[in-house]
Amino acid sequence: MKTMINLTVNGTKHEAAVEPNRTLVDFLRYDLELTGTKKGCDMGECGSCTVILNGKPVNSCLVLAVQANGSEIMTIEGLKTAEGLHPLQKAFVEKGAIQCGFCSPGMILAANNLLQKTPTPTEEEIRTALSGNLCRCTGYQKIIEAVMSVDKQDIP
Repeated sequence: MKTMINLTVNGTKHEAAVEPNRTLVDFLRYDLELTGTKKGCDMGECGSCTVILNGKPVNSCLVLAVQANGSEIMTIEGLKTAEGLHPLQKAFVEKGAIQCGFCSPGMILAANNLLQKTPTPTEEEIRTALSGNLCRCTGYQKIIEAVMSVDKQDIP
């Protein structure tokens, strides 16, 4: 039996009937067609499905869509600006922090969440904020450099 949920994703309100076992990552990807949220391990270990749920980064593979009822969610698609790429996305590109791109949405959302709370984080704070996100391509240093390079005044 499906359950009705109401949530706001990237500023847009959505109402949907979902199966009680439907994960948030599946709802976002397949029902709302927001494919920037990647589906990786499905066990909450890789961070590729990271979204911001009510102001906090979460692994959306571990959250049921019904648990998100009434919530505000931001996916990587929600970071775009009127000019295009978000400053953090630009920094990832400029610093070579994106290779295969699979981990990038989760990394960028976790980093943006940190920068909104801590405008000038230390390298250790960045590493801690990104610790739930695995990258198999870059070796992390370019990701750290990208986050550190962002002009905090440009963060919306």
